[in-house]
Amino acid sequence: QVQLVESGGGLVQAGGSLRLSCAASRRTFSNYAMGWFRQAPGSEREFVAAANWDGDTNYSDSVKGRFTISRDNAKITVNLQMNSLKPDDTAVYFCAAARRFSLSIYPSSYDYWGAGTQVTVSS
Repeated sequence: QVQLVESGGGLVQAGGSLRLSCAASRRTFSNYAMGWFRQAPGSEREFVAAANWDGDTNYSDSVKGRFTISRDNAKITVNLQMNSLKPDDTAVYFCAAARRFSLSIYPSSYDYWGAGTQVTVSS
């Protein structure tokens, strides 16, 4: 069992930045691929970014060039640096861990989820 806890959400103006963090509960965190997803009201959960155990990353087209995912296996955390934020980025952001699938964009590939953190971008 892996427990994930997100932090760092909040309210920011368009063009601003936020840094989300996700703390994992297990030292075997380094064996898991990690992802960030988001879900806006009335919408399906959407892939944002993923990072696997050897540092490879994957981003959705909507955030590429603005968001950066990074992981610290020693601190068992994964971060999402979000720059140039837009009102369309407003959503609840979820951290997720996958035992088998690397860099997947599908929520069903992930085995463990955090409770989410709200990000609101005002225009």
